[in-house]
Amino acid sequence: MNTPVNLFKQALQNKQPQIGLWMGLASAYTAEICALAGFDWLVIDGEHAPNDLRSIQAQLQTVAAYPTSHAVCRVPVGETALIKQYLDLGAQNILVPMVDTAVQAAQLVQAMRYPQDDGQGGVRGMAGARASRWGHYPDYVKRANQEVCLLVQVESREALKNLDAIAATPGVDGVFIGPADLSASMGHVGNAAHPEVQAAIEDAVARILKAGKAPGILSPDRQLAAHYLRLGALFVAVGLDTQLLMRHTTELAAHFKSATPVAAPAKGATY
Repeated sequence: MNTPVNLFKQALQNKQPQIGLWMGLASAYTAEICALAGFDWLVIDGEHAPNDLRSIQAQLQTVAAYPTSHAVCRVPVGETALIKQYLDLGAQNILVPMVDTAVQAAQLVQAMRYPQDDGQGGVRGMAGARASRWGHYPDYVKRANQEVCLLVQVESREALKNLDAIAATPGVDGVFIGPADLSASMGHVGNAAHPEVQAAIEDAVARILKAGKAPGILSPDRQLAAHYLRLGALFVAVGLDTQLLMRHTTELAAHFKSATPVAAPAKGATY
C-alpha cells in the first residue's frame, strides 16, 4: 500500500474552494453525522473543545471512513511534540492558532516534517510511524513531507503586520484568518463585523492570495461566508456543530413552550 495522497491539500493547490464545518462536540458519534453531511473539510478542534489525543484519534478514524470529507486538526498550541503526536495519530492536515511571525511559521514547518537525506527536512520524530496507522505504508517516511498540510492562523495586529512574511514561508500551505481573536486584538471585542475588522480581513485575503497560498476563514453568517468565497478564500468553514445544536434546540424548545398553554392549578392544590 502507498501513502494516501492528501486530497485536501491537492484541492487547495488547485484553487478549488473547500466548504467546511467546525467540530467542537468532541465526539466520534457526531463526527460521523458531520462527515455524512457533505462538507469538504471538518475541523477537529483541540484548542477550544474538550478533546484529548484519544478523542481526536477516534474522530480521525471516523472521518477517514468517508473519503469526501477531510479532517483538519487544530492543535491547542504550536508545540513540536504535540504536533508530532497529532501526526502520528493519523492527521495529515494541521491548523495552528496564534501564529504572529514568520519565525514561528518556519518552526512549525520543521515540526511537521521528517528529516531527509538532502538536509531539507525537519525535526519530526521517526518512531511513531512504526506504531501508528502510518506503519502500514512502507513509503510513508519518504512521502510524508509531501502529503502533510500546514495551515497557520493569523489573528492579531502583530500577525497582520507580519502577514506577507508568514504567507511567504516555504512549507506553509494556507493561512487562516481568525475573525474573533482578530477583532479583539483590533479593539472590537465580540464585533468581527466591524468595518475596520472586515477591511483588514479583505486586505489579508488579497495578500495571502498574492503570496500564492490558500486563504481560509470561519463565518456562520451565510452571506459573509459567500462574500469571503467571492474574494478568493479557498477553505471556508460555514458553521459550528456546537452552535447548530445550541441554536436549533433553543428554537425548538421555545416554539413548543410558547405554544403550549399552561394549566391553572386546581384551587387549594399543593402542587
